Order: sequence, then structure tokens, then C-alpha cells
Amino acid sequence: MLTFANKQTGCTLFITGASRGIGKAIALKAARDGANIVIAAKTVAPHPKLPGTIYTAAQEVEAAGGKALPCVVDIRDEQQVEKAVQKAVETFGGIDILVNNASAISLTGTLETPMKKVDLMLGINLRGTYLTSKLVIPHLLKSCNPHILNLSPPLNLNPVWFKSHTAYTMAKYGMSMCVLGMAEEFRGQIAVNAVWPKTAIQTAAMDMLGGEGVAKQCRTADIIADAAYVILSQPKDYTGQFLVDEDVLKEHGVQDFSPYAVEPGHPLLPDFFLDEAPETLVQQMEQHGATPAFKPASLSSAAPASAGPIENTFEVIRGAISEDIVKSTQSVYQFDLSGEHGGVWFLDLKNGSGSAGQGQPPVKADVVMTMDSNDFSKMFSGKLKPTMAFMSGKLRIKGDMTLAIKLEKLMSRMNRAKL
Repeated sequence: MLTFANKQTGCTLFITGASRGIGKAIALKAARDGANIVIAAKTVAPHPKLPGTIYTAAQEVEAAGGKALPCVVDIRDEQQVEKAVQKAVETFGGIDILVNNASAISLTGTLETPMKKVDLMLGINLRGTYLTSKLVIPHLLKSCNPHILNLSPPLNLNPVWFKSHTAYTMAKYGMSMCVLGMAEEFRGQIAVNAVWPKTAIQTAAMDMLGGEGVAKQCRTADIIADAAYVILSQPKDYTGQFLVDEDVLKEHGVQDFSPYAVEPGHPLLPDFFLDEAPETLVQQMEQHGATPAFKPASLSSAAPASAGPIENTFEVIRGAISEDIVKSTQSVYQFDLSGEHGGVWFLDLKNGSGSAGQGQPPVKADVVMTMDSNDFSKMFSGKLKPTMAFMSGKLRIKGDMTLAIKLEKLMSRMNRAKL
């Protein structure tokens, strides 16, 4: 891991979303230098699925050698942000660094994304980043070496990064546009940059999105924390950069990245928005046998059905259904298949002992998956990973994404049955 000699001693960092994950990792890295950390986040009580609160994060910061100020902040709320900024200035005498880390995500298409989710993503990612920056900047201008660092991607306008999750991309790119504009607006006064991971990062949120097995395809948040540390240690004329964590560390002498891997040696899941197209990533990940997991997606529906390989697949599906799977899944799936063996099929893992077959489901489906029939067979046999199907536009999902993810267990059981 990268080490420097107390570059952030005495600095005050205001970090949004610092109660867990990447934000907390950046906080702890600075805390080891004796930095002051303002933990600006919403979580005050333990979440049933996401560990950590602003208070537990504050305890970790103090244990690492820093000083902590936990503040209850929803960055969509101007008064809450303003109150936290004022409290930070009163407590530590100023603010030197702002890390805009808080973010919301929903990897769903236009018709599948409720406006409440759209408002959430735009409100946190775009508006929250802009608002927090606006309120912190007057204090940054008084610092000797002020920085703003946004956790956001390079502005890659390739349509493949929009087609399956337009709202999320718009919101995330809003954070990047803040970098583009503010870096120029405050050039010579404040360094404004963005950093983005080259690979997926293991966080509690990623575990929720990715389901079982995703962790071993990730790096830890330490790689982002180390890259952020390098960036924030630069002079304020180092600005307007859209940086990738691995590239930053390579430039500073890091050659061995295996310590950052959750499971060293396992193929890594590339992150979104970088230069490699999803189709290229599919080939790369399939070649190395990686098994990604969360699943949104794309393609059209179809017409009459035929048996053949699809019926064979459903025979194995029926053989894999058990009362335990029905009890733990509680969902009805509909598959609208196009192509050579097109048709409508269903999988009922909610009622009775479960059932599967051709035609419309007996009750309204909770999840509708649309894809080519050949890709369907490959996905259920383990030859096409669900995340790769999504990233390459081969799978589209309408309905509850959490229930869609639960199919991963059934697929794993079918693979053991050697479909």
C-alpha cells in the first residue's frame, strides 16, 4: 500500500457519505496523518443491510489518529449542509478539502425507473454535489492548498454507457460536469478533480447490487483511498483532471496491485464508463471465467415459441426448483424470448411448490426479462454471466431488481446439475 509522510496532518476534510465504503476509507487514510474529518452522512442508526453509522465511523477515525466531527447531513437539504459546514468551521477553524463521495444508483432503463428514483439520483449526485461545493468553496478559498475531489467518472459520451441506465448516467455525469466547470472557474485558487476506480470496489452497496460472489471480483476501497491521498497531496494548480485510481498509483511507483484485491489472482470486474466497451468487457470476463452478479438490461420481445433447447432448459429448471428456493425467492418471472426459439415462458417461485413452463405465468409476473433465446440458454447454463449480459445490452429487466438478483442462486444450482 502507498505511504507518504504525514501530508494531511492538521488538514480538515469534509467528506460526504463517509459513514461507510469509499468515503470512510478516504477518511481513515487521512486520519492516520492526524487529519480532522467531518463525516457528513445520513446514517445515524444501523441499517439492516448496510453496516456503519456516522458515529461508528467517527470512532474509527479517532482510533486511527484523527479528529472526527460526525454530522447528520442529507446533502439534498441546504439547511443541513449549511449547518454542517458552519459546525466544521467552528470546530476546526476552516475546511481545506471537500470530497464529494455521496451517491445514489439505480441501473434501470427509462421505462423501469420511477421518477422518485430519478429525483433521488439527481438530487444526491448532481444537486447535492453542486450544493455542498457551493457552500464549502468560500472556506476553501481561505485555505493554503484547497481541493475538491469528486468520486465520478470521465465524461465518456459513448452511447453504450447511457442506453441501459440513462438516469444514473445523467446524474453521475452531473458530478463530473461540476469538476469540468468549477476547475476552470476556480483555476489558480482551488484544485478540482475527479477520481474513478478502474475495477469494481467492494462496498456494502456493491454486495447488495452484485449478490453472491461479487466480492472476489472486486478491489478494496483502499485503492481509491490511496489514489485520493495522492491527488489531495498535489498543489492547487493540479486541477481539471479526470483520474483513474490505478493510473494515479502507477505514476507514483505502485507496481503490484494484488494487495488491493479482495481475492488476489481472481479476474476483476471492470468498472463502468471507462474506454473499453461493454462488449469487450464481456469477452474479457468470459475468457477468465469471472462470475458477476447484479442484473438490469436490453433487447426486444418476440413471437411464437418452440421447444428444443428452451424446453430442455426448463426441464432442468423444473428439476432444480425446491420448497426452499420458493420460500426464499417469492417471485414470479416471465421470460420474453426472441430469435430462433422465441416465445414466452414463466418461472413461478412464489406459489405452492413452484412451477415453470411455456406461456404466460398463472399470476402477474414480478419480473419480466427480455432477451434472445440463445442468450437465455447460455445465461442459465453459466456460459453468459448476468452482469455481462446487462453490460453488453443482451438482457433487459422490467420489475423488481432485487427479485431479479435472486435468480443467481437458481442458476448456480442448475450449473451444479450440469445443464
